Formats: sequence, C-alpha cells, structure tokens
Amino acid sequence: MAASVRVLGVDPGLTRCGIGVVDVERRTPTLVHVEVVRSDAGAPIEQRLMRIGRGVEAAIDAHKPDAIALERVFAQANLSSVMGVAQISGIVLRAAAERAIPIAMLTPTEVKAAVTGYGAADKRQVAEMVRRLLRLDVAPKPADAADALAIAIAEGWRTRVPRAGVTTPAQRAWAAAESAARGR
Repeated sequence: MAASVRVLGVDPGLTRCGIGVVDVERRTPTLVHVEVVRSDAGAPIEQRLMRIGRGVEAAIDAHKPDAIALERVFAQANLSSVMGVAQISGIVLRAAAERAIPIAMLTPTEVKAAVTGYGAADKRQVAEMVRRLLRLDVAPKPADAADALAIAIAEGWRTRVPRAGVTTPAQRAWAAAESAARGR
C-alpha cells in the first residue's frame, strides 16, 4: 500500500461543479486544491458542458491524482437537475478513462457516513467535518467545494485504510451505507 494517495473529488453540477483534491496518508487528509467551476445557466448546453469539462480536465492535469471520486447520480424530483449531473458525470468519466485514472462513484449517503459518521448529515455538518479534517480555519464555500472535498476524503479513506482491525464509528457507518447501497 502506498504511503499516501492523491484523490480528486468531483461534486458534479451543471451550474456549479465542485472539484477538490486531497492527499490522504493513513487517516489524515491534507488539502491540495479546491475550486468550483461555474457555467452560465443562460448559455447553450454545449458551451456549459465544454466549460465545466475543461475545468475538470485542467484540475486533473494540474494535480495528477492517483484516483478520481465522483458523486453517483441519484433520483431527484427535478429532472433537469438530474440530467445536468448525469451529463457532467459523463464528462468526468471520459476524462478519467482517457488518462487511465481509476474512478469510483460514491453515493451521497456513503460520503456523509464516511466523513461525519451519519449518512443523513446535512450540508452544514459535512462542511464542518471537512473543515476539521483538513484543519482549516473556515469551511470551504460554497457547499459544492466542501462536498467535492468530502468525496475525495471518503474515497481516500476507502481505498487506503485497511478494513481489518479497529474501526471508528464513522468507518462502521460508512461500511453499512456502502452495503445498503449495493443491496446487501
């Protein structure tokens, strides 16, 4: 197992796409980069996708992650929101494949459980735990930035923390959320 892993997390969105990069050594994440790439809601869809795609690719190329973690699309009442998230997810998946970078897709519940120990945590709770875990003075804003960092942290822990031995309550909650998401 490598001493540390660099993970780029993406909170996909068509108007605001959060991108967070962390280095994770054992259970300790360290902030490398965070940004929110925005697109104008009034612009043609192809221009919006290109803008977000270029921002994601620039972050990947600049920070050279070992892995990419992407929030998995889930059902929402707002069809246009789901479509935008799905389109951005496709762009991220293509960028990862083109660069042969492993990609993981995590549900919001998996991420919340990993970072806060509670799969139904609200955005404020996630942002506060990200602030604490990364030893920051203030929580990253907007929420898309904190969410992207939470996604990266969760994947860094998932891929680099041995499952044997002592687990924390957050790790146990996260494992239960993963199992439930897989239908087991």
